[in-house]
Amino acid sequence: MFHGSMVAIVTPMKADGSIDDDALSRLIEFHIEQGTDAIVSVGTTGESATLSMSEHAQVVQRTINIVAGRVPVIAGSGANNTREAIELAEKAQMAGAAAHLSVVPYYNKPTQNGLKAHFTAIADAVDLPMILYNVPGRTIVDMQPEVSAELARHERIIGIKEAEGSLERTRALIAQCPDDFLIFSGEDPTACESMLAGAHGVISVTANIAPALMHSMCAAARAGRADEARQINSRLAALHRALFIQSSPSPSKWALTEMGLIQPHVRLPILELESHCFDAVRSALEAADVLAVA
Repeated sequence: MFHGSMVAIVTPMKADGSIDDDALSRLIEFHIEQGTDAIVSVGTTGESATLSMSEHAQVVQRTINIVAGRVPVIAGSGANNTREAIELAEKAQMAGAAAHLSVVPYYNKPTQNGLKAHFTAIADAVDLPMILYNVPGRTIVDMQPEVSAELARHERIIGIKEAEGSLERTRALIAQCPDDFLIFSGEDPTACESMLAGAHGVISVTANIAPALMHSMCAAARAGRADEARQINSRLAALHRALFIQSSPSPSKWALTEMGLIQPHVRLPILELESHCFDAVRSALEAADVLAVA
């Protein structure tokens, strides 16, 4: 069920900061038409940190309703408060999500044992498949492979989005985790090589902009067609870089605006993409030849 190109979808917003439901519907239909394998709703790219609990639940529910079973929907549920993370996971389950994605707690700087206790408490409390999310560049704490491997033995913890970024980390997880544990890249620049090394897919920011290319690259990599996968990935390389030229998701939202799908609005403390970055993002769009797709 969970494999290939899984988009960490942005949350479209209006100028006043409210959720743009019409744009969300357009985005979801775009992804299904372009072959996206699964949709991650209100992950960190979806600005989960600045949505209220009720907004978070509403966007997840609306996404599930629009998708209507055509692809799996994974609900973001991470928080640096374990009780809040449990509540978000419960809401994801009630909404009908296929799984939930729970990020390493940010700011608190828990120990490795604290991480193990946090994720175990969530998995014990909520009967919904859980995918861990390790992103030390955002959370400061790096969950080590041996902790991930221990958590992988919990019946409800089915996989991990690993954004440490190195192929060595992917290989360590493959070596230490059970064979049926799902390993997803959380870093677009290394996703192709991670899948060629044995990862099951990517939870991707680039897929917001180039879903068909990401789907094709993932399919080739997972099938072991290395030359084909690398050739497609070379077309995406500029996007992988440009979409983090400023704080995510402002570059992605600006790109999607250029494609006519949404407006570029984000919530503070993130700002809309600054004008001196426009040319770099536009060049990356042209390199991937996606401006005409939408």
